[in-house]
Order: sequence, then structure tokens, then C-alpha cells
Amino acid sequence: MLIRRYGPHMRAYAARILGHGDGEADDAVQEAALQAWQRIDRVDDPDRVRNWLFRIAANKALDRLRRRHPHLELEAVAESVDDRPVDDVVSARLQVQELARIVQALPDGPRAVWVMREIGGASYAEIAEATGMPQATVRGVLARTRRRVLEQMEGWR
Repeated sequence: MLIRRYGPHMRAYAARILGHGDGEADDAVQEAALQAWQRIDRVDDPDRVRNWLFRIAANKALDRLRRRHPHLELEAVAESVDDRPVDDVVSARLQVQELARIVQALPDGPRAVWVMREIGGASYAEIAEATGMPQATVRGVLARTRRRVLEQMEGWR
């Protein structure tokens, strides 16, 4: 039931970390579901199940990311723009494409940290646990990555 409810969201989250293609996000979610099944008895607070599942999915995606070296494609998610004028829609889509290009060009580590925080909403502690970095390092990597992304997106302000 939990995987039926959260599986598509876990897949989208894993896909943001890994990039799309080759079914790796599906494999990461399948591995996460298996691990969650094996450890479900360790969940103390039912209100935190979603975060727990997403952390497992992120860990499985990061494990896969560590095993490969080339930069990955990352497509940003645009919110619905149906009720905006066509020029605004085109501008928003171009901006999303540019952001995706910039994030795709980031090295694996900073990209994973940025995606986990900015798209996944993970806490510094969760990112530190998932990546094996100290929290202070996560903060520094995230600050530098945000600055880099903002500088490159400056033309869209």
C-alpha cells in the first residue's frame, strides 16, 4: 500500500537525482521498496514514513550515481502554465530548459545535493546521511552550487 501511494513520487525523486533513462530510477525504487519491506518494523512514527521512504530511495539513487561517472540529464519540473499567456508559457519553458541544462552540467556530488534539497526538500541532516558528507560540508556545497546556478540564471531575472 505504501509503495502504491508513494512509489510514483519516489520514482520522480530518484529520477531527478539520477537523470532520466535506462530505467535506473525504477531500479532504485524497487531496491528501496525491498529495503523498506525488510525494515518496516523499525518505523516508530507513522507520520514520518514518507520521509523515511524518500530517504531510502535517495540513498539507492546515490548508490547508483556513485557507480557511474558521466554527467546526467536532469529535466526540471515546471508547474502548470495553462492559464498564462503564450509568451509567458514559452518564457517559463525556456527558463526551465536552461535550469535543467545548468543543473545537468554540475558535477555529480553538487548536483545530487542540490536536487535533494531544492527538489526533494531534504534536510541538511538527511543529505549528510545520504551522501556521507558532514552537515557543514553539505551547507558549503549547497551554498556554492546555489550561487553557481543563480549566476548562470542571472539573464532570466
